[in-house]
Amino acid sequence: MSKIAKAFVGADIHDGKILHKGRCLVVDGAGHVSLSKPEDLPEGCPKEDLGGGFITPGFVDLQVNGGGGVMFNDDQSLNALRIIAEAHARTGTAAILPTLITDTPKRTSAAIDAVEQAIAEKVDGIAGIHLEGPHLSVARKGAHDPNLIRAMDGDDLALLLDAADRIANVMVTVAPESTSNAQIAEMKAAGIIVSLGHTNADYATCHSAFDAGASCVTHLFNAMSQLGNREPGLVGATLEREEIYAGLIADGVHVHPSSIRLALAAKPKSERIFLVTDAMATAGSSIQSFSINGRDVYRKDGRLTLADGTLAGADLELTRAVSVMVDTVGEDISSAIKRATSTPTELLKDRIDLGRLGPRIDCIFHLSQFTQKPKRLSLVA
Repeated sequence: MSKIAKAFVGADIHDGKILHKGRCLVVDGAGHVSLSKPEDLPEGCPKEDLGGGFITPGFVDLQVNGGGGVMFNDDQSLNALRIIAEAHARTGTAAILPTLITDTPKRTSAAIDAVEQAIAEKVDGIAGIHLEGPHLSVARKGAHDPNLIRAMDGDDLALLLDAADRIANVMVTVAPESTSNAQIAEMKAAGIIVSLGHTNADYATCHSAFDAGASCVTHLFNAMSQLGNREPGLVGATLEREEIYAGLIADGVHVHPSSIRLALAAKPKSERIFLVTDAMATAGSSIQSFSINGRDVYRKDGRLTLADGTLAGADLELTRAVSVMVDTVGEDISSAIKRATSTPTELLKDRIDLGRLGPRIDCIFHLSQFTQKPKRLSLVA
């Protein structure tokens, strides 16, 4: 290791997998990061006492519809992606999958082009794209425009396969009602992360889609067939399959804390449940309303709803999601942070040093309290 540039002391350190107590984070002149005991630091080396809290890798959010007052569905441009990524970076999130919900083929194509350009120009925070729809079930549409939901055809599949050739991390949310197992298998073979969501499909159909190559579920419990006494639905199939990942909106609104606890207890590999925000234009912004597909969405009391009360995304940051998991659900802090760092990263084809303490100091944050904004670590005093 070269000469120490700075040692950060006084905070617990999460490396993306586990929490380390009684250690300090050391950064050398080449930007390499390591852990050390405070007593092993050389005398006189530069130190910064953080006074408690947690050092964590930047969070990774695989479902981000907007931020900074901008919705990706409204503006599929490089500038919009910069604004959205910067808004989430201010909340401690180092990487996002900008998410386009159900829309026209023209806007879907424009979204793919914009993300490809952002990655080519190395826009900080843009790790790929998530296309949530339009191949969903009208019966479980949520806030998606039912007039734009449709079955996947050959042109749609070709567009997605082309996107996978151009962008390393492509995630799609589909419903088995609108997507065949053959299409799921072809997407999986192309490296696309296929996630089931907004579906009323029964238990057997969902298992069949998992067998075909779907590896994830979008916002577990929300907009999907539920666990019942005679029909376990997508919720039951997800909790039964240990290899399946599942996003979770832990805002205290979308899913009851008891349901989260039951899911964690039931799933054989519960660490594959990860946190998402499903954030809208309100993230990192003070705006109180916005529109999507021509419909107004209102922000009130920690909720985002259409005029009829339908939930429309979440008014959530990952710091608060971690806090809800710890303070309300009762999970240990180490597991909760992992759900926002290394676990979602495991799904990505190109992980780009995400979800762990890596070489970039600007992707490491200090959280003094989960009710306050995280601060990026810096070698500059």
